[in-house]
Amino acid sequence: MASAAISGKPGSGGLARPANADLSAWLAVAAGTLGALMATLDISIVNSALPTIQGEIGATGSEGAWVATAYLVAEIIIIPLSAWLERLLGLRTFLLIAVTLFTGFSVMCGLATSLGIMIAGRVGQGITGGAMIPTAQTIIAQRLPRHQQSIGTAAFGLVAILGPLLGPLVGGWLAENWSWHYAFFLNVPISFILILLLLIGLPHQKAKLNLLGEADWFGVAGLALGMGGLTVILEEGSREEWFASGFIQKMAVTSVVGFLLLFYGQATAKRPVIKLSLLLDRQFGSVALMGVALGVALYGTAYAIPQFLSAIAGYNALQSGKVVLLSGIPSFLLMPFIPFLVRRLDIRIAVGLGMALMGFSALMESGLSADSSGSDFTTSQLMRGIGQIMGMLFLSQAVVQSVPPEDAGDASGLFNAMRNLGGSFALAGISILQQDRMWLHQRRIEETLNANSPVVQEYVGGLGQSIGNGGAGIRLLGQQIQQQASVMTYNDIFFSMSVVTLCVIPLVLFLRPLPRNAPLGAMH
Repeated sequence: MASAAISGKPGSGGLARPANADLSAWLAVAAGTLGALMATLDISIVNSALPTIQGEIGATGSEGAWVATAYLVAEIIIIPLSAWLERLLGLRTFLLIAVTLFTGFSVMCGLATSLGIMIAGRVGQGITGGAMIPTAQTIIAQRLPRHQQSIGTAAFGLVAILGPLLGPLVGGWLAENWSWHYAFFLNVPISFILILLLLIGLPHQKAKLNLLGEADWFGVAGLALGMGGLTVILEEGSREEWFASGFIQKMAVTSVVGFLLLFYGQATAKRPVIKLSLLLDRQFGSVALMGVALGVALYGTAYAIPQFLSAIAGYNALQSGKVVLLSGIPSFLLMPFIPFLVRRLDIRIAVGLGMALMGFSALMESGLSADSSGSDFTTSQLMRGIGQIMGMLFLSQAVVQSVPPEDAGDASGLFNAMRNLGGSFALAGISILQQDRMWLHQRRIEETLNANSPVVQEYVGGLGQSIGNGGAGIRLLGQQIQQQASVMTYNDIFFSMSVVTLCVIPLVLFLRPLPRNAPLGAMH
């Protein structure tokens, strides 16, 4: 009897060992993971090469933020819809459509010659790429037996962490060795491989077109109009002098109408596009707010660091990408210990520590100077890497544990949308600070310089003589003022992100400890 139990053969008196996943199941998981990697990579693949892209498509620094923001906002809209679209079209058909369109929009971005075309392509990328992220978790849940799901979850978690960090490095390498266009064209061969894996690994499912009548169309339209209008207001408000502009007024009306439609959908739809009522739960509401702060720190720093290194330290795209990737090292090293950490470490301590490390890492970067270079980010980036895996890992677990099982999918989609919303706010805030604080710091520096001062006149003359052109002193002084004002502006940016992140730490007191036997949930 003992030997039979050990062998686990059916009918021998022992429990039968659950069957392992077959090759097609692992190919499906590989497809989901590859799709998620491609989608998360493209969130930040433009960051380090953005100064080059801006120059070629004729965009200013503040307008260039749209290239990153458009992707995040589009993801906010599609992620909550993914589960419904899976049921409507079938998982394989839905993913094949998403991958094909994602490839087309990637080519559109690579061929873009204007800011408008680039933004349109990035919106398309965000909508179709965002669909591939939650579906990767669905494939793991559907195609792998429970005892093997931790393997798929670990692979997905690694992709979710490293994708946005590898983006600047990959984009920087391609921009320096080939051209920034290839940061988008890279998706074409990957997509062909992904399509092949989907065809082999996932079975065809019949579409359920009757679900079209059950969709929360008011919520879908409201989400798109509300978030779209709000993003335009945040991005363009400073340049357009806020509500003195008729354009901003129209966007405000659009946003208000959109959010009213979204709330109407909440009240009338059988299954709203986003279940906002979950935010009323004390624990989940706290998790969602911390998710916003996590997005601010995660996406904001990944965008601001390459911009600083390019503008101040003269780094090229590849060099900037290497600095951003530093924060991925702790994440990679800690990944094998994730199951142990989840079971042994109190979630309140873990999340508090993670958010504190991310906040203090940004605070360390608020004391930069014109002589700062990539090495000045080493310590803060390593701290950020530890903080972000602690924050993302445990907040993802808290999402699942804070709501009933039937609401887990809605909660995950809402949490991901809130984190992306934080990233969108961060990029819009950076754009605003770059305009307003840059102007303010330049004026303040100029006010300290008296044109009639002998010291100032001697310094200006010395600048001109240093390059053999006595009349160039004023121009060189102006460049130095602009550089110093730019450094002070970036210090303000990092300080602001630090404050946002540190301010949400008290919310950990609303979290409940995870059960000791809690299964490991996927991260994104």
